[in-house]
Amino acid sequence: KLADFRGRWRLTRRIDDARAGVVGRLDGQALFTVEAQGLVLTETGLLRYGDGPPMRAERRYLWRAEGRGIAVLFDDGRPFHWFSGAATKAAHDCPPDLYRVRYDFSDWPDWRTIWHVTGPRKAYEMVSHYAPDARDSTQVYE
Repeated sequence: KLADFRGRWRLTRRIDDARAGVVGRLDGQALFTVEAQGLVLTETGLLRYGDGPPMRAERRYLWRAEGRGIAVLFDDGRPFHWFSGAATKAAHDCPPDLYRVRYDFSDWPDWRTIWHVTGPRKAYEMVSHYAPDARDSTQVYE
């Protein structure tokens, strides 16, 4: 359920960009904060992409309880995708690109997302690992 994600998570991400022949890695945190309609997910970290200089990265999404699952929205409220514990695969068609994701909760409270992105200029896999942040006493795992 939505409340299970509340709090701070350690985040590590690997991006295998087949089109560019580059590997990226992000080390940072994912923070789920409560707001009136659900949770706001803010991911921040340091991104190293190939041989380029490290850069700060940040992105935000809105998570809402919807039916028996969770609707993920872009930070401006546009729909992104929906998932549940029983339906862990989702897709977002953004022509000409297709974003497919699988959520893996098999090692809860550690969990991960596996994205496959394809399009005329995109071909990458992005795997993100989320683990409870020991400094966050607000997390409750059920």
